[in-house]
Amino acid sequence: MREKSLTSEEIVSKSNKLSSEKQKKSGKSRYTPVVGIAIISLLICGLFFPLLMTGVGQALFPCQANGDIVQVNGKNVGSYLINNNFTLPIFFHARPANESASGVDPDITMQEAYSQIPGVSEATNISSTALYGIVNNNTEGRYWIFGSSYVDVLNLNLILIKDYPSVYKNYTITGLSGCLE
Repeated sequence: MREKSLTSEEIVSKSNKLSSEKQKKSGKSRYTPVVGIAIISLLICGLFFPLLMTGVGQALFPCQANGDIVQVNGKNVGSYLINNNFTLPIFFHARPANESASGVDPDITMQEAYSQIPGVSEATNISSTALYGIVNNNTEGRYWIFGSSYVDVLNLNLILIKDYPSVYKNYTITGLSGCLE
């Protein structure tokens, strides 16, 4: 007797049945490789890479990685990287949150610093000329013709405390530590 010849559709159908029976017996699904790749990607991108970058940051840039914290007499008083909350009239103040894109900028423009000089001068009896000198000597951020000049509020206030101890007697700096001293 001669065997009946199979059509291509019947061959594909039998092949699919055999492969599905084989998968059922082995317990593997066709999704196993996809799930495996997803788990590996999650571990690499969500765990190992962030840990590696944190370690590299701590090793190469320890101050910046920890926020450039400034300490006075062993107490954290601010950061060179984010806005510091100075509210007394004897200090320079950062920009209000609605004038800053993020609300945490540590710097003010030269114009903002100049506009605060009369108030700081009146509250501390430090001459306006001296305050203009401090602001002008601590200008940052001008690269040739690009960008506008700015000053770091924390740095200005630390200079005031250090240079005028009689005015800032409650804020003496005996143990200033930080990355950018």
